[in-house]
Amino acid sequence: MTSQWHGTCDLRLFKKSSPDEINSLKTIHQAKCTAPLKLMKVFNDKKDGRCEIPILHSAGGIVGGDQLTININAEKESRAICSSVAAQKVYGSRGRSKLNPQGSWANQKCFFQIERNSDFEWIPQELIVYQGGLFEQNMTVKLDPSSSFLCVDLVRLGRTAAGEELGSGIWRSSLEIFRENTQGKHYEFSDRLELSGEALKSIHGLEQKPVFGSLTWITPTEIKQKDLSDLLVKCRQQRNGLEGFMTCSLLKNGISARYTGSSTQSARFWFYRIWSLTRVFRKLSMPEYMRIWPMQEDPSTDTKCPS
Repeated sequence: MTSQWHGTCDLRLFKKSSPDEINSLKTIHQAKCTAPLKLMKVFNDKKDGRCEIPILHSAGGIVGGDQLTININAEKESRAICSSVAAQKVYGSRGRSKLNPQGSWANQKCFFQIERNSDFEWIPQELIVYQGGLFEQNMTVKLDPSSSFLCVDLVRLGRTAAGEELGSGIWRSSLEIFRENTQGKHYEFSDRLELSGEALKSIHGLEQKPVFGSLTWITPTEIKQKDLSDLLVKCRQQRNGLEGFMTCSLLKNGISARYTGSSTQSARFWFYRIWSLTRVFRKLSMPEYMRIWPMQEDPSTDTKCPS
């Protein structure tokens, strides 16, 4: 029998020392990975020096008992975006018994440290939890006051096209973003979710919708609330023509957006548009949708989105 995976990815991001002005802007990386995690070709050809890092899960999917650990240290003045190569699948749990009727959980833990004047974006493709799958993800982010962090989470519960629902499966998520000051940790954002059972059906939960998504952006502390409020209005305007229920709210130092519906494409469109607005707001290079999410649509121009 094949034992469970415990894949790791340790990633260091830092500015390249170079007398050449263009190359001195580039963020480069050092990485060490263990199966089934693997780094694919990394790009750092942007004018702002941003490094684009695709992470591959080389196994056919995730099963109960698998553990993935990703540690990323974005050093001072680095700029990078991390994404997954393809949608991730979580199969029905294994290891069920009388003593353990649910089966074994699969788990992913991410630890990110974002140092001074850095900008890091975590934008994986969607996660598909099959019927009976048990998946828990935990993300902890330590963020310098001068730095920015953006992350996207998109999950489909059950293979909808096959008429499948999540059933006895469970998806759990924990996100903690904090900064340190003289009094200790100051939490910019803390979010814990569990989607299962009645939460899938309730009008206060997903109301039978199979797709849930979230986008969280934490800004440098120097950004003014008035500027963020103006940006929030623009973010809400990006919902036009998209299917699903979308909310967007203001944080003390950032923006939080959520999606509930039936279309991962609508969620991607909306999150891409918000993501683009945050780049414009910071006077950075525009994101390349096709490189991160290799689909055939253009979310910046398409006004209608099939489910």
